[in-house]
Amino acid sequence: MENEKLEQNKHEKPISVLGKALITGFIGGILWSFFGAIASYFNFTSVSPATFVLRSWLHTNWSDGWLGELISIIAIGLLSIITAIIYYGLLKKIEGIWPSAAFGIALWFVVFYLLQPVFPNVSHMTDLDSDTIITTLCLFLLYGTFIGYSITYEYQDVNNTTNQ
Repeated sequence: MENEKLEQNKHEKPISVLGKALITGFIGGILWSFFGAIASYFNFTSVSPATFVLRSWLHTNWSDGWLGELISIIAIGLLSIITAIIYYGLLKKIEGIWPSAAFGIALWFVVFYLLQPVFPNVSHMTDLDSDTIITTLCLFLLYGTFIGYSITYEYQDVNNTTNQ
């Protein structure tokens, strides 16, 4: 009886697959937009996270500095939760790395082609230089793979555990 009351014997409730997907989306957005900021700093790309999130609507001095990048990275992390929900809803049951990589590439086309009018500070896809296209495409591919494969793996792991 006394043994059950000890804190070391209590078990935490596991986080649901959707909860882990939301966390994965936030972390993926923070991680890969941070790498995007680094790529922009070293001139691998002319597009940085702040170019999308802040500089498209704000034209202030602080949005061009590190504070603008930091706020943009956090904002992309929050927006990435929506991306994770979309992946969770549509593609969580499809196994393999290739669907998540294709999801990342499709997301690149959505952001740079379909949503281009929303981001007036970003040049049209056909006007971007090859370094920017290749770098951002690789970042989105890795982002989609991170989000998608993590969500699919967790979903398959939970389903295989409950079926055994």
